[in-house]
Amino acid sequence: QVESLYPRPGWVELDPEVLWSQFVGVIKDAVQAAGLHMRQIAGLGISTQRATFITWHKRTGKPFHNFISWQDLRSAELVNSWNKSLLLKVVHVIFTVLHFLTGNDRYLAPSFLTFSTQQTSMKLSWVFKNIHEAEEAAKKNNCCFGTVDTWLLYRLTKGSVYATDYSNASATGVFEPFAKCWNPTLCNLLSIPMSIYPPVKDTSFNFGSADSEIFGVPIPIMAVVADQQSAMFGECCFHPGDVKLTMGTGGFWNVNTGEHLFASRGDLYPLIGWKIGEEVAYLTEGCMSDIGTAIRWAQDIDLFTNVDETEKMARSIVDSQGVCFVPGFQVSVNDPYLCASFMGLKPSTTRNHLVRAILESVAFRNKQLYDIIVKKVRIPLQTIRADGGVSNNSFVMQMTSDLINKKIEKPANADMSSLGAAFLAGLASGFWTDKEQLKKLRRIEAVFEPQKDSEEYKPAMDTWLQAMKRSLHR
Repeated sequence: QVESLYPRPGWVELDPEVLWSQFVGVIKDAVQAAGLHMRQIAGLGISTQRATFITWHKRTGKPFHNFISWQDLRSAELVNSWNKSLLLKVVHVIFTVLHFLTGNDRYLAPSFLTFSTQQTSMKLSWVFKNIHEAEEAAKKNNCCFGTVDTWLLYRLTKGSVYATDYSNASATGVFEPFAKCWNPTLCNLLSIPMSIYPPVKDTSFNFGSADSEIFGVPIPIMAVVADQQSAMFGECCFHPGDVKLTMGTGGFWNVNTGEHLFASRGDLYPLIGWKIGEEVAYLTEGCMSDIGTAIRWAQDIDLFTNVDETEKMARSIVDSQGVCFVPGFQVSVNDPYLCASFMGLKPSTTRNHLVRAILESVAFRNKQLYDIIVKKVRIPLQTIRADGGVSNNSFVMQMTSDLINKKIEKPANADMSSLGAAFLAGLASGFWTDKEQLKKLRRIEAVFEPQKDSEEYKPAMDTWLQAMKRSLHR
């Protein structure tokens, strides 16, 4: 876990050199812990955080700035002004008419395009407005853009490989998933030069080899994949209707929509899950901010000592006594100025009530997103599979199962992103021949089934929804 930097209020960055050294260290430590030697490694799969990006000089390799995190809010004013602009309204009208005339879903997403601070597009626009060196380099075709995977590939190969994959590209918001290319219309709209983007390759693919100086031997890089899509692959959600719920730093609901890219107004957005040869799997995703972030904050201010205590603390009381936790430490898609807060505090409020309120907020937001998915995704939903650190909390898991009235499986290993990258690298290197072999490797640790009627939670959820409304920026 690379420590985030906060140079200004709302700015969230990562040091590229620290990220690089920790990445190399993790690989060396993992190989050593497994009792292996580097020469025994048949291939490397890389799963990385999405939409966090950097730009650097093509010739010198020198970064123009730190990594700008997906959680960063520096583009909030740009986002707000664009979302209110007349030009964006004109874009909506044009694509609405095109969709009406053609019936082609390719025109559906642009017909209700809105920007958010999570997307790379607005932060990239900010870079070219505020970092003169990047702007000048781009004019001379000397500026490279990369998400974390692209930077690591570039460093691993000493600059000889400059590429990304479809899963990472589609998560930037600058990539056109229907046409499978960087979006020239959007880039023209935001004054982002098209020359900065890397070539896009298959997810499970031989990207070249790590330079032998780094690990002592050249190691083939056989897969590059974004973390949520990787977790989806690790959970073996290979079929339309398969659902993955990740609860880590943030929360992500993903539905496999098969060969069809599903666009929805508002809370859900389409992604490319992975591309392997001719196979392209599309996903629909809904996102929640501040899950693990909120729990880590609560630990930092000594609400509890160990994360494992939270479940017991929440169960030690019958309810949160009307206390509600409103998330919003870093970013909200709909309101970048939403502030985190507790509401309903009383003289009788204890740490247990505060902790329970935080955990309940996770389950309530899971319920919100699940209901949106059921309403908008026109595919019968199959088994729900959970992963991420917070999936180890059985209070959150059971409450979510009760609220959505569905069975939820939890794997033995909560870190599905790593497993997905390994699966994809293994397929590319021939270690496994097909996905059926991968399904046999799945290990389920626990299954949570509904135990309470969701109506029992209605008063508490209604109170929480009122608290959310009162926190919105006006």
